[in-house]
Parts: sequence; C-alpha cells; structure tokens
Amino acid sequence: MNANRTFFITTVTWQRCPIFRDELRAKLLIDVLFHYREQGKYLLHEFVIMPDHLHMLLTPTLSISLERAVQFIKGGFSYRMGKILKMAIWQQSFTNHRVRDSQDYAQHCLYIQHNPVRAGLVEKPEHYPHLSIHFRNYLDELSKKLS
Repeated sequence: MNANRTFFITTVTWQRCPIFRDELRAKLLIDVLFHYREQGKYLLHEFVIMPDHLHMLLTPTLSISLERAVQFIKGGFSYRMGKILKMAIWQQSFTNHRVRDSQDYAQHCLYIQHNPVRAGLVEKPEHYPHLSIHFRNYLDELSKKLS
C-alpha cells in the first residue's frame, strides 16, 4: 500500500448548493473523474457524488501533487459546466486525510459507500446512482503501481 500518496478527499459546492441533484451534472462529474484517471493523473479508488459535495479516495501519480489532482477534477468540471451554464461551482478549498494503512483505507471506503444512506437519500448504498460501487470495473485497486 502506498499510504504516503493515497488520500480521502472532500470538496464542497459553492455555498453548499445542491447542484448534483441534477442527474446530468452528476454524470458530467463522473465523466470528469474518469477522464483524468484515464489520462494517468491519479488512481481513482472510491467516490460518491452527493447533492452538495464529493468524497473520493485517490492516489495522485508521482509527478502530480494532490492539489493539482483536485484542481484537474474541480477545474475540469467547472470548465465543462461553464459551456452549459454560468454559475459558481466549488468552494475554493478542499479537505484531505492521508490514508495511513489498509484499515484506515477500508474505513474510508465504508464511509464513502454509506454516505448516501446516512444522509437519508437511499436505504442501501447500491440504490444510490452516483457511487463508485456501480463503476467497479473502472476503478483502481490500491495495490496498482504508479508511474
């Protein structure tokens, strides 16, 4: 496990505006997450797109800082949204927690998966459409090597 490079990240929409209640916006953010993953900017392990925030577990590649990886996601989404609708999207900052070990990683995976349940949006994680459990074939295992 590369605990020095894997992070649990939370970023919040501008003034907690629930912009991701809109299905197309949530799908656009998912497209952005996978676009930069496919470009090799980071490994994407887990995520949930809540109405007003995003949680994810990711590992930036060795040549990219955590801040830059998050900037790709937030900036990439804002750029694409700006073509459709002019509006503020994100709070400027984000929070992060460096994953310490496999137990810490597992706890954060469960936190992400159960976030929609705790928020009262669904009864079971698998009922929430904007959750990484629906994209298992496209996610990276933690043990994957970084270039």
